[in-house]
Amino acid sequence: MKNWKAKTIIAGTILLLIVASVYYYIALPAINIHSPGFWKFIIVVLVAAMIIYLLFQTRFTQSAGSGYFSADRFGIEFKTPQSAKIFKIMAAVCIVVAAVFAIGSLLSSKIINASKYQKLLDVETRSFKDDIKEVSYDQIPILDKDSAETIGNRVMGTMVDLVSQFEVNDMYTQINYKNKPVRVSPLQYGSLIKWLTNKSDGIPGYIRIDMTTQQAEVVRLEKGIRYSTSDHFGRNIYRHLRFAYPTYMFDDIRFEIDDDGTPYWICPAKKYNVGLFGGVTVGRVVLCNAVTGQMQDYDVSEVPQWVDKVYSADMLINLYDYYGTLKHGFLNSVLRQKDCVKTTDGYNYIALDDDVWVYTGITSVGQDKSNVGFVLMNQRTMETRYYEISGAEENSAMSSAEGKVQHLNYTATFPLLLNVGGEPTYFMALKDSAGLVKSYAMLNIEKYQNVAIGETVSECEANYIKMMSQSGVITQEKQEEKNISGTITKIIQTVVDGNSHFYITIDSSDAIFDVNVIENPEIIKYNVGDVIKLSYTENDKTNDAKPVK
Repeated sequence: MKNWKAKTIIAGTILLLIVASVYYYIALPAINIHSPGFWKFIIVVLVAAMIIYLLFQTRFTQSAGSGYFSADRFGIEFKTPQSAKIFKIMAAVCIVVAAVFAIGSLLSSKIINASKYQKLLDVETRSFKDDIKEVSYDQIPILDKDSAETIGNRVMGTMVDLVSQFEVNDMYTQINYKNKPVRVSPLQYGSLIKWLTNKSDGIPGYIRIDMTTQQAEVVRLEKGIRYSTSDHFGRNIYRHLRFAYPTYMFDDIRFEIDDDGTPYWICPAKKYNVGLFGGVTVGRVVLCNAVTGQMQDYDVSEVPQWVDKVYSADMLINLYDYYGTLKHGFLNSVLRQKDCVKTTDGYNYIALDDDVWVYTGITSVGQDKSNVGFVLMNQRTMETRYYEISGAEENSAMSSAEGKVQHLNYTATFPLLLNVGGEPTYFMALKDSAGLVKSYAMLNIEKYQNVAIGETVSECEANYIKMMSQSGVITQEKQEEKNISGTITKIIQTVVDGNSHFYITIDSSDAIFDVNVIENPEIIKYNVGDVIKLSYTENDKTNDAKPVK
């Protein structure tokens, strides 16, 4: 009898360990009291222990009504009164753990800790004109994530040797790479079978898309990516991280590349600042080389400059909403809503100071369709800047732009905020039904009744400045037009924003002259050695010119 009991205990323990191990291997909870997943893991283990105990310490009866425990109503009978008592203790422990989890969640909530939530984010009021400089249009991202996915999938479709085995991950992280906004996304295995046949070489590369030119390429690596979200077992990036850092509560991980193009997984570890489960920010960041699997652990304040995505956009948006709605407590945020403001529905990204900043508008908690200002939030440092500028709410601006081209059924991307002529300006790309960018729109945030449209960014800007000059909002300085003549020493045809241009040099000047073929078709008559007279205006790189008879 004693041997039978010992074997029962050993068998039950082994079965429980198997259940716990399988659940842990699949769910990968952090071993940390601040992790909700850890408490769920404990509850699952306790419930599994109770079920296993029932299997080994009870027997099924032919009829209900006998036994030592209330489970007898189901036709279950404990073998001894002591077995029933132990089961009751196990059930009580499970209930206590569930109660602690529920109470911990309540004590961590905004209802009780409104002031702590409100102080999680420091917000500095800044000057728009001082911070947001007029940018070169070769640094403006004209694609959103959906358009990037469309282009990335089309480029992948041309890679005959890859497309049958790999797909493009839908991550498409926007980063700054060599002072240019780009989106990057790794390839992934097409299926489990394709992982088995290709895992020895790894994933051969990643997609990189220039957000300003819409050019995309598959970047092939000398050694393949061996740690990814589509890998399995120990090479799955989540499992690789969990076994190396069992107590870290990782947020969503993101794919980035360093200045040399080496792929990395950026893995922020959550920090709970309010109670057990409330006030989430980031405490540490693990960088994992996607090729070698080597990891480096940093305090959030010491993350390398090339890293762009430490704080997710959703986390920053939530933090600002706490800041804006909880100034006078939780009840005020629900009932009176005095002085309550919140972020608008949507956001975009802006490159500033070699970092990626989340941009979104700020509006009052109500049903109005206008903004009282906007914020920029640094995704690497959490620095937040507020700009008090009232005007159109982003969705209203998008509708206004779409109305301008309603006959074409274009849809507008969420606006970017630009400084054009010293004026805060919404800039949007307009996409067709296939998700491809076809034209662009600009409108003044404060005076948003009029919309400027252009098939190219430069044409859109010119139309916008002309429109705002006519309304007296922007004072446009008229550039002095000059004349020059000489013999053509070099003439090269190129395409700028979809239009043909001739770049010309002449013997009487060191400047480069840019002639738009659409506006000046007669330029095609000229060749090297011909004498030409040009009328031009000076610019930073090339002088806009036209031939003069």
